[in-house]
Amino acid sequence: MHQIAERAVFPEENGQFGRAETPRLWPADQIERRPISALTPSARNARQHSEAQISQIMASIREWGWTMPVLIDEVGSIIAGHGRVLAAEQLGIDQVPVMVARGWTEAQKRAYLIADNKLTENGGWDDKLLRIELGDLADMGLVALTGFNEVELRELGVGVSALGEMPPLADGEKSRFQQMTFILLTEQAETINSALQLATRRHPTTDADENKNQNGNALAEICRAYLSQ
Repeated sequence: MHQIAERAVFPEENGQFGRAETPRLWPADQIERRPISALTPSARNARQHSEAQISQIMASIREWGWTMPVLIDEVGSIIAGHGRVLAAEQLGIDQVPVMVARGWTEAQKRAYLIADNKLTENGGWDDKLLRIELGDLADMGLVALTGFNEVELRELGVGVSALGEMPPLADGEKSRFQQMTFILLTEQAETINSALQLATRRHPTTDADENKNQNGNALAEICRAYLSQ
């Protein structure tokens, strides 16, 4: 658990910040809507947005609306949120929520332009919990909104049945891996899915497993149990 800072973050404005008093005004304290035509993309933005990513952001906006304001400076230059603005333009949205970074130096704006993206990338995942959450979301039909593509989902072991088709094998040596396809009646598929879910709960895939496909590992455990009888 993070501890409250002993040293004030903004000592010149608030000697007790981090304890009881209110800090200086932050960009997110005031949010307003502005026309996209009044916003200017930064010429220094090194972050690239593929068409696939823009499509993902568009899907997110359709599902949840606008959840994170665009960060701009006093003259309307975008500091953070270039991808969201591109997605909004393609959706036909003409006004977006913004927050203004007032009083920032040019150096601060340039640094945050990179930090906004890089700091997020520096985080990690609890792979076991992530597999469970993505598996549940796949069953709910919402996994496509998470930003994970199909190959990433396969690598994490999200079920084949929830995604459709069989997973592609990785490039390179394939001698230790095989794909198997079965044709089943609906009732048989339901039985197998129930068995796979039970086996997955009892024997979850871990980082130590060579095969990262959760369904494949679960099926192997079921077969081992049957053959040992």
